[in-house]
Amino acid sequence: MNKKIKTEAVDHLFQAILCLKTAEECYDFFEDLCTVNELLSLSQRFEVASMLKHKNTYLEIAEKTGASTATISRVNRSLNYGNDGYELVLERLKHTGPDSAVDV
Repeated sequence: MNKKIKTEAVDHLFQAILCLKTAEECYDFFEDLCTVNELLSLSQRFEVASMLKHKNTYLEIAEKTGASTATISRVNRSLNYGNDGYELVLERLKHTGPDSAVDV
């Protein structure tokens, strides 16, 4: 974990996120918290991570997501040398079935 981001304010934000129960609550909270572009950027990075884990090429990822090669490279670096946050979430999502999907 990057010690620069470990603050009381970040802890408070993460506690707020952890208390959300539905996708609709997430939409409401994140729409208030983030600009549209910030939220789209976050979701794009997550999609890039998923596609990299599925062995898609940079070209395929860029075409599907619109991400720049710099963004794809940054996400790839996080997958290879980061804190395994993407790995954790992608693995958990892989094991969730349709019954555990959250309605929007």
